[in-house]
Amino acid sequence: MKYFDHAATTLPYEDVTTTVAEIMARHYGNPSSLHKLGEASSKLLSKSREVCAKALDVNPGEIIFTSGATESNNFAIKGSAFQYRSRGQHIITTETEHPSVYECCKQLEQLGWQVTYLPVNTDGLVSVEEVLAAVRRDTFLVSIMHVNNETGSIQPVERIGKMLKEHDPRIIFHVDGVQGFTTLPLSLKESGIDLYSLSAHKLRGPKGIGLLFVREGITLFPLLAGGGQEGGRRSGTENIPLIVGMSKAVRMTSEGRRERETKLSTLKTKLMDGIRAIPELELNSTETGASHIVNFSFPGMKAEAMLHMIEEAGYIVSTKSACSSKHSEPSRILLAMGKGQEVALSGIRISLGEDHTEKDVEELLAVLDLTVRKLRNLKGREN
Repeated sequence: MKYFDHAATTLPYEDVTTTVAEIMARHYGNPSSLHKLGEASSKLLSKSREVCAKALDVNPGEIIFTSGATESNNFAIKGSAFQYRSRGQHIITTETEHPSVYECCKQLEQLGWQVTYLPVNTDGLVSVEEVLAAVRRDTFLVSIMHVNNETGSIQPVERIGKMLKEHDPRIIFHVDGVQGFTTLPLSLKESGIDLYSLSAHKLRGPKGIGLLFVREGITLFPLLAGGGQEGGRRSGTENIPLIVGMSKAVRMTSEGRRERETKLSTLKTKLMDGIRAIPELELNSTETGASHIVNFSFPGMKAEAMLHMIEEAGYIVSTKSACSSKHSEPSRILLAMGKGQEVALSGIRISLGEDHTEKDVEELLAVLDLTVRKLRNLKGREN
């Protein structure tokens, strides 16, 4: 099977899996314990925090380890909402955020907060001017993802962050960086980003571990009460094997970013050109989007039918976000981009990885062409 679903999850680096197994076997002490086993685990925890902080160019004390990006996003948004309720109860986000942001905001609306969901253009991009125009006196948080997980659209978070801080430095700016970290450099300091979420399994690390960058001076209301780990901000015994595995994956990913981006950009261009050559298919991604995600549709055909035919040929692709792919509703993201119902119901996402070759892409395009011809014939018989 050829795997083209790296936006959903990635195969861990071999070095990461080896490290996680070794730490589980040798360093099982609780990092909060005072004995030698605990001290050894505590040192690994501190070292891992330093490694992640270095990759993000922030201070180690600004890194909080979580169970993944869903928790990080919820912690950033709800933690801010509960902590700064007296400052205001208005949040700004976009219509195309990941479910862990979008549904989190929906929950807060049920509790009395007000949320502005900004529209995007046909390329999936939000207007910086519209972000600023939506700011009110009671706005305390803006949450906008860096790279869209379905289409690869790259939001102008650097410009948004800088202009927000110039407009009102008290407004907290949160960025979901899950899909952007592997290929796009981003200065958290220079972009005015206060909160930044990452998930290890999106960058060839283990599942069940993530982090949240919290800029010094920002206080979040803890969502988990307990023993006061992570500086009192996120209680629960730290998962040392996964944290060490994540720190290694973060380091390896950041060190290989430039080469990865160059390679994936070439593969993406080839993939998009091949999709354009198939008349029935409609591209939803743009050349200016992230280099590892290409989204297209076969209007009038259900995405699931195409996906399973591609899978039978030995290739793994996906529909929508992995978090939403089991639901048959049209893509909320494609609808927000102004796509019609037929396009939104037939969206397919191909997401590339650094181990892919041009031959892999050529073979996938041949499968896509054959699949479309088969579906075209089936569609003709139905008519």
